[in-house]
Amino acid sequence: MPFRSTRTPHDVVHHPLFARVYARLSPVMDERAGVGAHRQALLTGLSGRVIEIGAGNGLNFPHYPGTVSEVVAIEPERRLRRLAVEAAVRAGVPVDVVPGAAEALPVKSEAFDAAVVSLVLCSVRDVRRSLAELRRVLKPGGELRFFEHGIAQGRVLAQVQRSLDRTVWPLLFGGCHTARDPLASIEAAGFEMGDYRRLQVPRTRVPVPSSPCVLGVARRPAEPGP
Repeated sequence: MPFRSTRTPHDVVHHPLFARVYARLSPVMDERAGVGAHRQALLTGLSGRVIEIGAGNGLNFPHYPGTVSEVVAIEPERRLRRLAVEAAVRAGVPVDVVPGAAEALPVKSEAFDAAVVSLVLCSVRDVRRSLAELRRVLKPGGELRFFEHGIAQGRVLAQVQRSLDRTVWPLLFGGCHTARDPLASIEAAGFEMGDYRRLQVPRTRVPVPSSPCVLGVARRPAEPGP
């Protein structure tokens, strides 16, 4: 007799094994690999209403400054979403954890002052549509804060990344891809690129395929004047 799925219609992403492993390892990475400090830098200075996609288990929540009036956190994976709800209770700002997919955000257009993507563009099913949705829900002039890993600048590592993306990496790591180019994708989506910096996370002598990262800010262009 076949098992009946217990997923709700909102569970468009279902990686139970990866979610379980990520929930255990991500706090360790925040502490030992410096990811927590990068989360802090990512969110410093934000204010108003913020939407975060791929909120995972809510590790960003403690870093939102008190000037943020509300965070709407989208998380499609059921186990991680449940952990995010628990983390939201402990957050210093109001956080509403909502099921949904990055490619079809369940929120109104031009409703947010800022948007946050944090180690998520690597695993969304459609980067272009996801960024188009973020552009839609941001107010003109609103900020897109990003902390993402992606394609290496060195040719050898980039070749390794592309090979892994075609084979085992997405299967092992919940749909993650290592060779996507977040900067190029953000610009192609019509955002104006602001300041950003390249990072290696974790900082090791031999980088792992997911080590090359970028952290920075882009903006939805302001509406032209009359």
